[in-house]
Amino acid sequence: MTLINVRYSTYEEFESERKNTDERLEFIDGVIYMSPSPDIKHQEISSYLHAQLYNLLRGSKCKVFAAPTDVVFNNVNNDEKKKVVPDLFVACNQDNFTENEYVGAPVFIIEILSPSSKSHDMITKLNLYMNFGVKEYWIVDPMESHIMVYFLDKDLEIQFNLVNLGEDVISNLFKEFKINTSELFNPS
Repeated sequence: MTLINVRYSTYEEFESERKNTDERLEFIDGVIYMSPSPDIKHQEISSYLHAQLYNLLRGSKCKVFAAPTDVVFNNVNNDEKKKVVPDLFVACNQDNFTENEYVGAPVFIIEILSPSSKSHDMITKLNLYMNFGVKEYWIVDPMESHIMVYFLDKDLEIQFNLVNLGEDVISNLFKEFKINTSELFNPS
């Protein structure tokens, strides 16, 4: 994860910068981040999870989207916007889509770690997603072959579960979404 500009920017400056590049840019707390292209392992994992979610959700009001679809978090109290590009997200409110982005908190987000994005996904995005009410957030770590699952319980408290290689991970929101980590991390 690369900082484009360490100075604080406005959302308007971010959008102007974005129009001048084909890079994947994110805007969080006044800082513009650039995401490098993912490696093949990352893309294999993303494709696998996307296919599984797509098949599960087909015909329901919820839909899965893959990067580079933008998500805008808008804090109505101070008119502050944050824009991210999750690897995968599930949205169940189709009214939140504009022509090019989803505005609001998706119910489920999955990020797949790369060496360059590890701290960004595990700290910055975790805090952002939980603070804006994302109900479930998976951090898939291909380097360690485990999945960190964060979710909001019925009292809106953040819960955590670590799922290691050889174990199955089951979504708290979509109970039918069950992934075998051995198959995910070591496809044949």
